[in-house]
Amino acid sequence: MKYYRKLQLQLLINHISMAKVVVLGAGISGHTAAAFLKKKLGKKHDVVVVSPASYYQWIPSNIWVGVGKMTIDQVRFKLKPIYDRWKIDFRQAKATTIYPEGNAELTRPFVEIEYTDDDKRGQTDKIDYDYLVNATGPKLNFGATEGLGPGKFTESVCSYDHAAAAWESLKKCMDRMQKGEKLKFLIGTGHATATCQGAAFEYALNVAHQIRERGLSDKAEITWISNEYEIGDFGMGGAFVKRGGYITPTKVFSESIFAEYGIKWIKRAGVNKIENGVAHYETLDGELKSEAFDFAMLIPPFAGAGLKAFDKAGNDISGALFLPSGFMKVDADYSGKPFEDWDVEDWPSTYQSPAYKNIFATGIAFAPPHQISKPMKSPNGTLITPAPPRTGMPSGVIGKIVALNIVDQVKHGATDFKHKASMGKMGAACVVSAGYGMLKGNAATMTVYPIVPNWQKYPQWGRDISYTVGEAGLAGHWIKLFLHYMFIHKAKGYPFWWLLPE
Repeated sequence: MKYYRKLQLQLLINHISMAKVVVLGAGISGHTAAAFLKKKLGKKHDVVVVSPASYYQWIPSNIWVGVGKMTIDQVRFKLKPIYDRWKIDFRQAKATTIYPEGNAELTRPFVEIEYTDDDKRGQTDKIDYDYLVNATGPKLNFGATEGLGPGKFTESVCSYDHAAAAWESLKKCMDRMQKGEKLKFLIGTGHATATCQGAAFEYALNVAHQIRERGLSDKAEITWISNEYEIGDFGMGGAFVKRGGYITPTKVFSESIFAEYGIKWIKRAGVNKIENGVAHYETLDGELKSEAFDFAMLIPPFAGAGLKAFDKAGNDISGALFLPSGFMKVDADYSGKPFEDWDVEDWPSTYQSPAYKNIFATGIAFAPPHQISKPMKSPNGTLITPAPPRTGMPSGVIGKIVALNIVDQVKHGATDFKHKASMGKMGAACVVSAGYGMLKGNAATMTVYPIVPNWQKYPQWGRDISYTVGEAGLAGHWIKLFLHYMFIHKAKGYPFWWLLPE
C-alpha cells in the first residue's frame, strides 16, 4: 500500500518518466491487456509479458482440432514475433512468486519467474514492476479426479495439444466402428464442480456430426454427463431465451438440440473416479453409479495457477491476495453470505486487488465471489454444481478495461476508474457449432445479458429478454467461422485490430 501511494503521488506530480507494467499470462485476457497497454502507453513505458507457453492459442477453435477439421497451426501462433513487433518484452517463463512490497534484496515490487524455454529452462529471474496484471488463467486440475485427463483414461480439448490427441483417439474409434464395432462415447464434465460446459457441449455435437457424416450413427451411443442441475445451466443458472417469438428455458433449448443429434444425457452427476473404460459418479440424490465408455472427453475443474506471495519481511501473505482455490481476490464481496442473499453488486467491476492497489486480476484468474448456479449438495455432502464461467468474451473485455484503467493512472495520475466491466452488467455471446465448412454445419447461437442474473432489475427472467436470445441453424455456423478468423486477425495485431470487439 505504501508503494502504491508513493507511485500515485509520483504520477500526479509528473515526476515519473517511465512506468513498467508486467502481465502474467498470454491467453485471451492477458494478450488483450498487453496489446492495449502497449498501444496506449507507447514507447515511453515498458510492458512485459510472462507466459510459460511460446504460443498464443484461440481456445474456442480447439473443438475443431479435436474432430480433425483444423490443424493446431490454424488455432495458434508464436508469441515472440508479435511482441517483438509491438516492442513488448516477452519472457517465456512461469510466474511463481509475487513480492508486492519487494524484499531486502530488491526494494521495488517484483515477481519471481522460472524460465520454460529451451535456452533458459529451469533458471529463475526477478522482474520488478509498477503495475502487475495477473492473467494466468486456470490450472487444469485433472488431479482432482482420479484417472482423469490425457495420459490417463480420458481426453481433453482444453489446449491445442490435448485436442490433437483427442482427434487421434477419435479416429481410432471411427475405424473400429467402420469395421462393425458398436462403441460408447462419454462427453461432459469430469468433476462435481467443473465449469466450461459450453466447450464440452460443442464437442459432443461435433463428435455426433462426424459420426453421422460417416454413416455410423447406428454404431455409436453418445452420452452427455454433467454436474448441471438441468442441461443448459452452463454454470450461470441457466437462462430464459427468446426463440422464434417464444420464451424458452435453456433446458428445453439444449435438450432439443441433444435430441436432434441422438445424444442421451446424465445430469446432476459428480464424476469422482475414472478407470479404464468406466466413469464412476455420484448423483445429487446420493447414489453411486458408473458409466462405461470406449471414448471419453471430460472437462476438468479449474484452479488458480498456484502463485505464492510474500511481504517485505518474507512472511507468506498468499491468503491476503488469493482464495484457497488459488484465484486472486479483487473488488468483490467475499464475505461468504448465503447464496440466497447474494446481489449482482457483489461482483467485481475493476478487478483491482484490495490488498495492493497496483495489482489486478483478469479473466479466469480472478476469484468469483459466489456461485451463479445454486449450490447443490448430495446427502453425502458432495457439492455438485458448476463453477461460474469466465472464459472467452468476458475475459477479453476484462483484460481491456484493466489495461485502460492502468493507462489512465500512468498517463494522467487518475485515482478513480473510468472503465468498468461487471459480469452483472456485461453480456456474452456463445456459438456452439457442429460441422465445418460453408455449406455443411449447424450452430446453436445464444446471447445473454447480463451474464450474472439481475433479479432486482429484471424480476421476471433475471436478464433482459430483448438481448437474451437463442437460435439454431447454418447462419450461426457461418458466424462461428467468421469469429475464428476475426479473432486470429485481432490477436495478431493486424490492421485496425483495436476496432474489433473483444
